[in-house]
Amino acid sequence: MPGRETAGAPGQASPPVANAHHALVAREVVLLLETDARAGLGTDEAARRLQRFGPNVLPPAAGGGLLWRILRQFHHPLIYVLLAAGAVTAALGAHVDSAVIFGVVLVNALVGLVQESKAETALEGLREMVRTTATVVRAGRERRTPSADLVPGDLVRVEAGDRVPADIRLVGADDLRVDESALTGESVPVAKDEVVLHPRTPVADRRNMLHSGTLVTGGRGTGIAVATGAETELGAIHRLVGAAETVATPLTAKLAAFSRILTVAILALAALTFAIGLARGQDAVPTFTAAVALAVGAIPEGLPAAVTITLAIGVARMARRRAVIRRLPAVETLGSTTVICSDKTGTLTENQMTVRTVWTPDASCEVTGSGYAPEGAVLGPDGSAAAVEANRALRWCLLAGAGCNDAVLTAKDGRWELLGDPTEGAMLVAAAKGGLPADEVAERHPRIDTIPFSSERQYMATLHRDGSTGDHLVLAKGSVERLTALCRRQMAADGSLRALDPAAVAAAAERLAARGLRVLATAMRPPAPAKAGALGEEDLSGTLVLTGLQAMLDPPRAAAGAAVSACRTAGVTVKMITGDHAATASAVAESVGLLDPGDTDERQVLTGADLTALPAGEYPGAVDRARVLARVSPEQKLGLVRALQDVGQVVAMTGDGVNDAPALRQADIGVAMGRGGTEVAKDAADMVLTDDDFATIEAAVEEGRGVFDNLTKFIVWTLPTNMGEGLVILVAVLLGSTLPILPTQILWINMTTAVALGLMLAFEPKEAGIMNRPPRDPARPLLTGALAVRVLLVSALLVAGSWWLFTWERGMGASLPEARTAAVNLFVTVEAFYLFSCRSLSRSAWRLGLFTNPWITGGVLTQAAGQLALTYLPTLNHLFHTTPISGGAWLRILGIAVLTALVVAADKRLRRPPG
Repeated sequence: MPGRETAGAPGQASPPVANAHHALVAREVVLLLETDARAGLGTDEAARRLQRFGPNVLPPAAGGGLLWRILRQFHHPLIYVLLAAGAVTAALGAHVDSAVIFGVVLVNALVGLVQESKAETALEGLREMVRTTATVVRAGRERRTPSADLVPGDLVRVEAGDRVPADIRLVGADDLRVDESALTGESVPVAKDEVVLHPRTPVADRRNMLHSGTLVTGGRGTGIAVATGAETELGAIHRLVGAAETVATPLTAKLAAFSRILTVAILALAALTFAIGLARGQDAVPTFTAAVALAVGAIPEGLPAAVTITLAIGVARMARRRAVIRRLPAVETLGSTTVICSDKTGTLTENQMTVRTVWTPDASCEVTGSGYAPEGAVLGPDGSAAAVEANRALRWCLLAGAGCNDAVLTAKDGRWELLGDPTEGAMLVAAAKGGLPADEVAERHPRIDTIPFSSERQYMATLHRDGSTGDHLVLAKGSVERLTALCRRQMAADGSLRALDPAAVAAAAERLAARGLRVLATAMRPPAPAKAGALGEEDLSGTLVLTGLQAMLDPPRAAAGAAVSACRTAGVTVKMITGDHAATASAVAESVGLLDPGDTDERQVLTGADLTALPAGEYPGAVDRARVLARVSPEQKLGLVRALQDVGQVVAMTGDGVNDAPALRQADIGVAMGRGGTEVAKDAADMVLTDDDFATIEAAVEEGRGVFDNLTKFIVWTLPTNMGEGLVILVAVLLGSTLPILPTQILWINMTTAVALGLMLAFEPKEAGIMNRPPRDPARPLLTGALAVRVLLVSALLVAGSWWLFTWERGMGASLPEARTAAVNLFVTVEAFYLFSCRSLSRSAWRLGLFTNPWITGGVLTQAAGQLALTYLPTLNHLFHTTPISGGAWLRILGIAVLTALVVAADKRLRRPPG
């Protein structure tokens, strides 16, 4: 494969290597690739190279098959213990117990697998699988061929509307402009030519190269394919994506650590129980059964399922808010995010150039609306919408922008799409808002001849025929400096002509540019009797009349500013990371509130060159302080994310371009744009926004915090029961006493309450003020000290209450099954009362309202029906060794449950923070 430049380390320039094609003369590239600059490759040679180099496609993403995805659902320490416990209980003949344990594991695996599959299916529905074709010259004949069949050395031709099929070194270009925003983040199309460049020229500035995946917006060009497939710049980014580490989410990391500690503690406790029983001379088999019962009782079987289902509910809520979650923990990770690194083009902005201001010698008019939809108006200085009729110079300015234009706008599926240069698209839309739609302009002033735009010429001019008089007129647009040099007069609002005031025009252009706007000038040559011959450059000098300036930008999304403000309130820092120029990035950052216009701290804005110059020791701190990082390469984006993670930040990275993909993969959560994003970005991301709206991320942060809260509530609710059950068994073994509850009854408690009671917390509404608190400290444990104390307190009350009740019932003459049935119902009733307390970890259940979560009310009623069935149905009495109990036993059970609820309420009140 022909050589290419290799990627350097993040924050460093890429070193040049042999065969840097942008640094070679075109004929040297032709010789190096053994091709022909006119006839291209021969058909047989192209076939041999295709066999040698392979198809011009990126390698498929590595991923496990169905079996691996199924096995992955069982990869959890608690699941391992449950599988072992199920096998042991089956070996001991306790088939009901074993079946329940394996049933829990299987349900958890199925829920995880189904949700994962649903997310992948939803993502597939976003993709537009369009097969690309390319125009290739082979054996002297031009043909259209699938882009996958391109090989190094092919002679390729491109024109407006084409997707560049490979990395191409230009050998000829005619007014060629390319939108490279997906690769470099550059929001404005780049002019291309054949000039030889310095070997160290960065990718974003290689004027003589076309890169795979970019879009030709204007002109045409011919070049030699120098890299295909994985060897293109797109392929280099693909490799960076593969090399980026998939970072464990805060939730999975905390649960993994929590599960490991819990597993070790449970196994140690079970082993201790077995050893104590043997030391007391008890039979080995019953003692071993008690140890297994302790392990099964202490394990929160519902935890893996609760995590999966709670996250799945969060996923469903996000889907309703136009976000597709590809990996379940992603929704929670956003809730723990401390920094959002946002791409600019297409993420904070519309990625649709929009004219904001039209200046004429007598007035400055604002244009409302944004994007390519022709919805809005041109407003005069007084705010009226009749500006175009009142100002002849304004009308001619808009007319020149629409008539001297090669772009085409079309409506598709309710969206406006542009074919051509975004700058020209913006001018078409501005004219339409002023009552001059493109088709009407073309009908009234049909085009006769064109002087195309070029980077040397810096303007475009078109010759038109006036449909009503037959006279010829000229329309022109271009850079302010170049077009001003061609004008001697300027047009007044009443249509009269007067001498040009170059100083006033230059001052107006500077004021507009200072706002981060791109400024183009427009001019016309008044209608005159038709002359024979074509339009020539020599005909323009001194004959044009300046009509005005059009100032445009890629506008911020409507909700971006509010979303950034909400993130700040929530303690989440937002940074812009873009490949665009610093001035453009800073203007957008100010408009959405990322930068304070009065802040003169130069460290707030850093460029890729600034990052390269930073000493290694200062790099992470500088990145952490900065708010805008502009003109950065894909490698540097990846390094920026890693630097933020090194200083302890939980990083969310948003983006839509190919250049964002490595950083999306490396981030704690990658967020891609589903509508305007590239497939590479979507594949690298954890979450895809179907509406491409940055504001959806703020909603995801809120949703993620709610998910984490509800998972914490479930853990605080379930652990006392599991600990209480385990300790009851341990106490019985220590005392050499009869077990107050049996292993089968423990499984009934754990399974039914986890489903009917605990999982109802997943539907708990988000608490008030959830977005007014700072993000969770990544180092903060899953359970704080206060919550751990509460878990121990409730566990102790359960153990004491169950032993007291069991002993009381036996002392009052109740049978052993009756005493055990009372103890089982005590555990469940206390759990039901405690559930209402766990709806908030700090606020009183009375303040929340007992019936504000109907799911919990329904769950408690369902569990009550189940307990009555367990107590009074003969079939369940036989299976679970229960029996009917007296009304007095029920009163004692309720009394202990109420006492527990009061103790927990007092603990909350004592530990409530001031204010």
